[in-house]
Amino acid sequence: QVQLVESGGGLVQTGGSLRLSCAASGRTVNSYSMGWFRQAPGKEREFAAAILRSGSSTSYADSAKGRFTISRDNAKNTVYLQMNSLKPEDTAVYYCAADPLNRLYEYAYWGQGTQVTVSS
Repeated sequence: QVQLVESGGGLVQTGGSLRLSCAASGRTVNSYSMGWFRQAPGKEREFAAAILRSGSSTSYADSAKGRFTISRDNAKNTVYLQMNSLKPEDTAVYYCAADPLNRLYEYAYWGQGTQVTVSS
């Protein structure tokens, strides 16, 4: 079983950037597909981005395309979400997830989340 810890959240102004990190322990991250989800206040959790084990394929929500980039550094056992051109509607708790079946949209393991707040 893998444990996931997110970091890198914080307060940023509209148009700014943040890079979220998801550090895995217990198992090597290259055993899993990895994803980022987010949940805004009063809303359901939604998909943001995902990357397969090999890194050969990625997927993004329409709201993230062109602004967010997911990447993985298997040597560091870490997955990243680079977020640029941030908007107030990106404000949410961001969760990292891992799946041993290498799925893009369904995940078995979840982190605790990191808060991202974008001020207008």
